[in-house]
Amino acid sequence: MLRQALALLIIIALSGAGYLLLTSDGRQLLDRASIAYTRWQNHSYYQSGLPLPGTPDLAKFDDRLRAQGLAPGAPVFLRIFKLESELEIWMQKDGRYRLFATYPICLWSGRLGPKLAEGDRQAPEGFYAVTKDELNPNSRWHRSFSLGFPNEFDRALGRTGSFIMVHGGCQSIGCFAMTNTVVDEIWRLVTAALDEGQPAFNVQVFPFRMTEKNLAARKADKWSGFWADLKKGYDSFERTKLPPVVSVCDGRYVIADAAPGAAPPSTAECAATASREP
Repeated sequence: MLRQALALLIIIALSGAGYLLLTSDGRQLLDRASIAYTRWQNHSYYQSGLPLPGTPDLAKFDDRLRAQGLAPGAPVFLRIFKLESELEIWMQKDGRYRLFATYPICLWSGRLGPKLAEGDRQAPEGFYAVTKDELNPNSRWHRSFSLGFPNEFDRALGRTGSFIMVHGGCQSIGCFAMTNTVVDEIWRLVTAALDEGQPAFNVQVFPFRMTEKNLAARKADKWSGFWADLKKGYDSFERTKLPPVVSVCDGRYVIADAAPGAAPPSTAECAATASREP
């Protein structure tokens, strides 16, 4: 209750300053209030030089890995949740992925919903894959890797944009800023995985944790149908602890559970699947 009360005070102040657009929808108002509060809180910690709330003990990196029986070089998988301002990194062990760490995102820009066009200052949502070519060790933001936006789905809908990154620091015009020390730890794990032969690591970007309750609370939102498709990818990973097989059919994501030897469906199968979905 205290967090929500503070968030509402912050959104009122920020809306007066022209940073946020208030709507008559109470759910959107509360979401934006929560986002505004988290941004204010994280910026305050960042400016003070303190670790953001929820940051793992980065100095005990090796101990944390050892406690879970993990080691750099294992394949990795990332999930990002905007509303909660969190990035998860999962590592493979015994053929499945297990959660290694959850990091606070210092700053992301825009609001809940996908990125539509170059210059809209909106962080994207969807399913992305990162190869070595997307890594930049000499980024102006300390270190960065591109999400690969626009992906096949984004291009099918005519969405545009470039240089959408996960990077250090605490500034964003469409990216996910993680602070330098946090991005260093993520960097160690993703580069080790790619160096050991993982061809690309998947990154799923969600508006919020995709529970039935959260989705139902936002069923009136214009992006609810898009989010319902994203939820299928979220649910697939929750079931299998393997990144799902993701295809694009008729401008929609189509999801299949991962399995040994699984491959994307053929064009005909893909179109048939898409036509059967609500």
